Amino acid sequence: MDFLPISKADMEKRGWEQCDFVYVIGDAYVDHPSFGPAIISRVLEHAGFRVGIVSQPDWKNPQSIAVLGKPRLAFLVSGGNMDSMVNHYSVTRHRRKTDAFTPGGVMGKRPDHATVVYCNLIRQTYKNVPILIGGIEASLRRLAHYDYWSDSLKRSILLDSQADLLMYGMGERSIVEIAEALDSGLDVKQITDIDGTAYRTDTPDDSVPTVVLPSYAALKADKRAYAESFRLQAANCDPFTAKRLAESYDRETVVQNPPQKPLSTEEMDAVYDLPYCRAYHPSYEKLGGVPAIKEVKFSLVSNRGCFGACSFCALTFHQGRIIQTRSHDSILREAKIMTQDKDFKGYLHDVGGPTANFRAPACQKQLTSGACSHRQCLYPTPCKNMTVDHGDYVALLRKLRALPGVKKVFIRSGIRFDYLLADKKDTFFRELVQHHISGQLKVAPEHVSDVVLARMGKPRNAVYKRFVEKYDALNQKLGKKQFLVPYLMSSHPGSGLKEAIELAEYIRDMGYNPEQVQDFYPTPSTLSTVMYYTGLDPRTMERVYVPTDPHEKAMQRALIQYRDPKNYALVREALQKAHREDLIGTDKKCLIRPFPPHVQKRAGRASAAAGKRPAQKSAKKRAAPSHPAKKAAGNSGRKKQRSRAK
Repeated sequence: MDFLPISKADMEKRGWEQCDFVYVIGDAYVDHPSFGPAIISRVLEHAGFRVGIVSQPDWKNPQSIAVLGKPRLAFLVSGGNMDSMVNHYSVTRHRRKTDAFTPGGVMGKRPDHATVVYCNLIRQTYKNVPILIGGIEASLRRLAHYDYWSDSLKRSILLDSQADLLMYGMGERSIVEIAEALDSGLDVKQITDIDGTAYRTDTPDDSVPTVVLPSYAALKADKRAYAESFRLQAANCDPFTAKRLAESYDRETVVQNPPQKPLSTEEMDAVYDLPYCRAYHPSYEKLGGVPAIKEVKFSLVSNRGCFGACSFCALTFHQGRIIQTRSHDSILREAKIMTQDKDFKGYLHDVGGPTANFRAPACQKQLTSGACSHRQCLYPTPCKNMTVDHGDYVALLRKLRALPGVKKVFIRSGIRFDYLLADKKDTFFRELVQHHISGQLKVAPEHVSDVVLARMGKPRNAVYKRFVEKYDALNQKLGKKQFLVPYLMSSHPGSGLKEAIELAEYIRDMGYNPEQVQDFYPTPSTLSTVMYYTGLDPRTMERVYVPTDPHEKAMQRALIQYRDPKNYALVREALQKAHREDLIGTDKKCLIRPFPPHVQKRAGRASAAAGKRPAQKSAKKRAAPSHPAKKAAGNSGRKKQRSRAK
């Protein structure tokens, strides 16, 4: 197994004069199936094409894009495994200090809006070479979208990047079809009918049934139009039922074809059985390696897609709602490779995907007719037609546990607890608790207010309470002392101070002290982001309260960590503003004391100092037994206490 060429010298070793495709990526080059560029490049290689990698080029130097020369067919461009803006900035828009996808974790090796910058860099050097863009950044910005970092509605990334064609979703099928079309001599502007792609055109084809979205000008003028446009897009995300979409701009129209069809199990196996090096490029070793691989090196992908469809998650727009799975044999083959690695210590860190316990489509209808456009599979309650069965997953986990050299198999992907509770058999739940938890299980109730949960597309809080009770009972029955770590989110659309305080009270009653706070982060192409920008729920077009003021968001965040002394002032302000002064005091139900921590400390120090004064000592002497018998009894009592303590 060799890494793909990253230099002219590498090309010469292979006897190549020219690459068919030059793949420009915003991440370090990691040849591992958890990294999108690795999958796409290996799929192309398997199809017979020559692919070279240009990783994190210097975007201030046009020549950095030319290290492998001009490709025969096209440039491929991806911003990386994360949207470059999410990679660079926290929800408070502060610059992050590290980048896990860069050698040594160094920040600043890629530009903001990396896909756009790289494409424009290519155009400076190669005017007429086709440019194909893909990856999460391109996928979720394929049509007009709200950009949180500039607080504005941006155009399709196709226009700003000057790319010829965009691939959205996972892309294995579409990239091979495009490559074969280009290889046959077809002009890139003629490639307009491949599923999972979007293109720009001056003259849209009216002969193909198309849903015409509001124009970009209309979206800019009216936020309601954007909410309505998103509702149409969400209704056309299914590969079996989606229509073609068209969004017009001043001179051009962006056309989105329906998503590519789900991969069969055999196709998924073929993708993950390709000859990956399963490591970062050796040239990064002296720089400290690539931190991101630590999380996935000994983890197994068993599925794709998610029918959970949480409002704040972009998976519906990227991987879709139909579950695609690998076979047991394919996963076991990969696990056996892991056990031979010199760094393997006997622990498989994860077996899952977007949601670990989804190992089959929600119902058989989805494989022929697609996911329902008029309802979700789990929200507000599980669909009566949903097939709930963990049997296949249990069988897979048992096989993995039995592999020679494997000590423990953990599950660290998300567990959908409402789906787990819907299973009439407790087999998986029991084995999860008994075998697959490393001291604590992370789950994502996200909130406790049913008002907020409804906007999130999550089950009611009563469902989570049932899960907690059952989890605790199973731990007690199996003699385990394992904890739950709930992911909780502040400032999601629908959450005001009332709901934030409700969450804080739940944390108080639970005796939980969250170390981290997840503040809602508006990222492209999620339903929650549309709520944030428009103040409307696209599903119903109802008005939604949205906390956008930074100070209120800080108060909601502080309420989750109300025990932290640094948050005292914000928590007190929030409680007073919500007229919940009943939670300020010394009673057990109170969140904070009447006085700030530093005042309490001063009072405590003063009290301690007063306790050492001579007058108090003499008072204690006066209170001590004066009669010899009483003294003896007192001493005897103290001796008994010391004896019991021993």
